[in-house]
Amino acid sequence: MGQINRNSRHIPDTTAGGVSLLEQVTPLARLLNCLDIVRIADVCVESIPKLVGVRFASLYTLDETNNILHLVRYTHPFRINKIVSLNQQPPSPMVMAVRSKELILIGDIDTHKRPIIKRSQRVFAENYKTKNCAIVPLICQDRVVGVLNLADKVDSDYFNDQDIALIELFAQLLGASIGNIKLFEKLQHQATTDGLTGLVNHRTFYDILEKELWRSRRYGGHISLIMVDVDNLKLINDTYGHRAGDKVIQEISRRIRQCIRQIDIAARYGGDEFAVVLPNTSLNDAVVVTERMVEAVARSPVSWRKQQIELSISVGLGQYDVDTNPEDITSRSDQALYAAKQAGKNTFRVFEASKE
Repeated sequence: MGQINRNSRHIPDTTAGGVSLLEQVTPLARLLNCLDIVRIADVCVESIPKLVGVRFASLYTLDETNNILHLVRYTHPFRINKIVSLNQQPPSPMVMAVRSKELILIGDIDTHKRPIIKRSQRVFAENYKTKNCAIVPLICQDRVVGVLNLADKVDSDYFNDQDIALIELFAQLLGASIGNIKLFEKLQHQATTDGLTGLVNHRTFYDILEKELWRSRRYGGHISLIMVDVDNLKLINDTYGHRAGDKVIQEISRRIRQCIRQIDIAARYGGDEFAVVLPNTSLNDAVVVTERMVEAVARSPVSWRKQQIELSISVGLGQYDVDTNPEDITSRSDQALYAAKQAGKNTFRVFEASKE
């Protein structure tokens, strides 16, 4: 069997163990109607294989940005790939299914003709007891969101009409459910991040700061906070236009990210202002980060329509104990930032409590 039309079959009205097929499918369909990828994966690798009569199953979800399939759950007793690149050459059968957006049913992988699958494209073939499998691209709104693989039929060398109908039905349900999860995650991401820079937004910054303060109260430690202001952004906007100003903000945000750790949180605090939370970081270490940040921004200009725009930032920072509230923390680092501006820009100042 090769590629087939997804809408060409219907589930026969048959029974299994005295329970109608519809009675078995309906509760699974309800389970799949959720935003919980763990529950969906359980249905994929435990329940669907029993209905279709296969030994092994695996579920992958697609990262469209990086063209990579990520393994979510599997039942194979042997090693399988945790990630699969869609750019691999030669393409594996799973990659073929994703590219074609068509279900691939294989009765005998050695003699399968459409598509032709070379031995170099099936490096794990010897792990299976049989030579049949179903590779099911999961599609939502004409976009592949994942792949369900079913292998080793228990009582037959091929998938019958009932199997195919069930596979097609679950492919549609799974595609819709995983697509909904991805949409929900996208909306959540948009609600918490700044659209221009990709950094967390002002509201999310305060949520994170409060959580880090709570964590410090419980486990000990201090928090350092860096406040950053882009120098001369109004002049840049007036001279080159607001699109040039946006590019400057994007470039500075990129350089800020390069200067901090993964556990640090950078935010776009306002129009031309950034904030960086450094959990459990001493003031001396925060100063080192700040020096690196000021130097990284000023190191090279940004190109705009064959012109070079010089960049610099002014920075204020401080270290705070767990009893300081978020508003005071940002206010005090802002005071240090203002002092850096007054000192001539392209520099930093440290907030000192004695000067409050």
